[in-house]
Amino acid sequence: MPHVSTKTPALLELRKAVRIWFEKLEPNSKVCIGVSGGADSLALAAASKLEASNFPVDLAAVIVDHGLQKNSAEIAQFAKQQLEKLGYQDIFVGKASVQITDGLEASARRARYKVFQQAIETYDPKYFLLGHTKNDQAEGVLLGLARGSGTKSLSGMQEISGIFLRPLLQIDRATTEIACLEANIEFWNDPHNSNQDFTRVRVRENILPILENEIGPGITDALARSAKILREDAMALDWWAEGVFRQVDPLDIEISTLSDLPVAVRSRVLRLAIYAAGAPSGSISAAHLEPIEALVSDWRGQGHTSLPGGVKVCRISGRLSLSKPQPNQPEK
Repeated sequence: MPHVSTKTPALLELRKAVRIWFEKLEPNSKVCIGVSGGADSLALAAASKLEASNFPVDLAAVIVDHGLQKNSAEIAQFAKQQLEKLGYQDIFVGKASVQITDGLEASARRARYKVFQQAIETYDPKYFLLGHTKNDQAEGVLLGLARGSGTKSLSGMQEISGIFLRPLLQIDRATTEIACLEANIEFWNDPHNSNQDFTRVRVRENILPILENEIGPGITDALARSAKILREDAMALDWWAEGVFRQVDPLDIEISTLSDLPVAVRSRVLRLAIYAAGAPSGSISAAHLEPIEALVSDWRGQGHTSLPGGVKVCRISGRLSLSKPQPNQPEK
């Protein structure tokens, strides 16, 4: 590993962010790190390698070749070379199969996580570290606002999601770039990150700089703080809704039980019930919930509402009834 001063401030900040997680691990625990070759993930890999010298932690880097660019194999090899400079020996390179169905970003993310799952099955890690930063969080909040998303979407990425950890969510992108310089490694600038065809890039390159200029500096920090507050609020509302849901029959719910709840809690209970009835996970949007909400709060004799997965919802004798066609029986 190249010589790196222990006093380099950017790397030290990243090491502190990683340390709090390494301290929780049992000796000889395996930790995977997702590495794209960009500054954020390579800086995370550098900080993790340095910090692992103080803990009995076994690191493995995971590189995903998305195959979306002609030189994608060379980019993966470049990332591997930088990791080897940092002293990594256990490097997993996986080829993703990106099937574009609902936009490039979402499709690539799905394919990337399939490769991550392959690495998880190979190494059985306690943690899988990802290099998302404060800037990613701020961009996500603005995108959520533009889509008219609810609290959960506006709350951005979670620091902890299963075994996936995002230790850099309080650190900005500029710091990760400096950290790479301090670690004496190069990073790759993905041309997709400057392609104005992508909404996230326009937010990053155009909208956030305008907000910083017109409103004042600190907008990225403020958006990240807002995401944290909204995430805590969303978790509290989820906890309340889950408690109510456990007390009802999800296929036959008293309207009075629902009407007594605040809308924010009721919508969560309705969503849980619809998924319990068989709707595909993640398929229910706010638009789907509007006619269901009307069955509770604006009842005027409406008929049933059909939802993804063949789920049907109707109001019968003061109760909300949910049903789904039986297997091998076509929906009428």
